[in-house]
Amino acid sequence: MHDERPALNRDEPTDRRAGRDEVLYRESFRIKGNDFEHGGESAAAIKAILKQLSFPTEAIRRLSIANFEAEMNVIMYADEAEITLEVLPDAVRVTVADRGQGIPDIEWAMQEGNSTATPEMRARGFGAGLGLPNIRRNSDEFSIRSAAGVGTTLVYVVRANARVAP
Repeated sequence: MHDERPALNRDEPTDRRAGRDEVLYRESFRIKGNDFEHGGESAAAIKAILKQLSFPTEAIRRLSIANFEAEMNVIMYADEAEITLEVLPDAVRVTVADRGQGIPDIEWAMQEGNSTATPEMRARGFGAGLGLPNIRRNSDEFSIRSAAGVGTTLVYVVRANARVAP
């Protein structure tokens, strides 16, 4: 991770139609599977970046929940992943691309309470089957793709001035 982060120039006008997907800031983080000791570090680093960039507090809260859930899913189920943070003019987009076992039944995995957590994961306090549903609930846009034996890619967006998650 970089020690110096550029500040956003908030004085420059932004054409919201043409520049909505313009990436103002990008940073990636690597996560290793089964690395419970460092679980949550990437989510905390992203939270610190967004605070420094003056992203709205409520949006940071929602992203922090989604990022932590995504990071822990990687640690529990994948070999490794890259989380990419992209700050856009009026939103933040996060892409989590892992290499691992994949999700054989996405529809089932998206239902609250469904979990494939091992007894060891449950002993650590995980496995309630809320990870993917929490990511979706705290995002304004959410997509998931997965291939068995290859891995899973999540893309979620939280807008700066969007609704508050229930």
